[in-house]
Amino acid sequence: MHKRLPLLSIFIVACYLVVMTIFFVSGMIAGPGRVYPDSSDEPTLDPDLLNATPHPAVNTPDTDNIVTVQMPEPVKVKGIYYNLWFPEDDALGHCIELIETTELNAIVIDVKDDSGLITFQTDNEMLAATSRELAIRFTDYESIHEMISDLKSRGIYTIARIVCFKDNRYANSNPSLAILNRNGEVWRDNADIRWLNPHNRGSWEYIAEICREAARIGFDEVQLDYVRFPLEGSLGTINYGEAAEEQVRYEIITDFVAYIREEMAKFGVWTSADIFGIVAMSYSDSRQVGHNVQNLLGNLDYICPMIYPSHFANSSNGSMGNGVGQTINGLLFERPDTQPYEVIYNSLQHFVRHIDEFSAENPGEEHAIVRPYLQNFTASYLREGYFVQYTPDVIKEQIRAVYDAGFDEWLLWANVNNYSAEIFS
Repeated sequence: MHKRLPLLSIFIVACYLVVMTIFFVSGMIAGPGRVYPDSSDEPTLDPDLLNATPHPAVNTPDTDNIVTVQMPEPVKVKGIYYNLWFPEDDALGHCIELIETTELNAIVIDVKDDSGLITFQTDNEMLAATSRELAIRFTDYESIHEMISDLKSRGIYTIARIVCFKDNRYANSNPSLAILNRNGEVWRDNADIRWLNPHNRGSWEYIAEICREAARIGFDEVQLDYVRFPLEGSLGTINYGEAAEEQVRYEIITDFVAYIREEMAKFGVWTSADIFGIVAMSYSDSRQVGHNVQNLLGNLDYICPMIYPSHFANSSNGSMGNGVGQTINGLLFERPDTQPYEVIYNSLQHFVRHIDEFSAENPGEEHAIVRPYLQNFTASYLREGYFVQYTPDVIKEQIRAVYDAGFDEWLLWANVNNYSAEIFS
């Protein structure tokens, strides 16, 4: 079904090479949810900086006429992330072929990417200004609706990845919804990226409307990424406004995901969220980003901890190095990327304990299913001796660790769509 690139597209592809290279490097170094070895507390804000007036909310879309539908049967997901910025060599066609010929059954597709771009064209008044047709680029599909319809007709479970509060585009055009600094200016992180303020309900409504649009298109699940507070930049200069005095961070994030889940239930769509794996074992990190595992277990359908071995601290003095390493489940890993099975297995033991604790405190209540993201890339940016080639056999070891830890769902992350059929043989 998927054609070769026409000659006219060669020039377009060439123009995208630089952009793709930038995304490749940033994806390999930062990845979707980098874990930092320095988990020291962020600077305390001057109380005088917390007196900003809460920003007004945008108009809330009328959803009163939406009829809540029965949730479909859950699917035990074994999936892959498809990066829209790397469509060369019919990457989507390759992903579809893998799913149809292996144990894979799901695909994650960006609906709102890391820059804040909505990756399909829409006439939705709230979303049109930040949308552009990218999801069907270099395919035979006429629209994202046609693409999702075809994927679902093939029995493929579709997940819409929606980057939440990290949003350079919408925060730029709507500064009243952005995180501000002490001077009332839009705050930017170390990468010069603007963020939406999680304390602002107007930000919630914008993200919620993107989720609703994904549901209308036909996605089976929305996956919330960067559903957290920022960690990089001059954090001590941030002014979150008066609302920040009313709720701690994990309460805000919990309320937000619960709201999105409630909205998605009206469409019969599941809700998941990507979280740092480290928050299951570090209170300091949990408090900073706003992820409380116990709370999230009770307010999501799926939790997707990003437990890439390369993203834990190592004992080097180079990338991801803290001179010591990372303690996971009582074990010190000085070179975590070189021990993928052990890191995945022991990381998931923390989630086992959280689930047990939740069940003990909430007898009879259902909790979110833990579906980890696994590493499908080689972390060659780490110091020599602190990483290994992530061959199909190494990736298989991570999957085996998931099963051995008592879980049966997983997702693979490859920033350049280089998934090998050998992983599933």
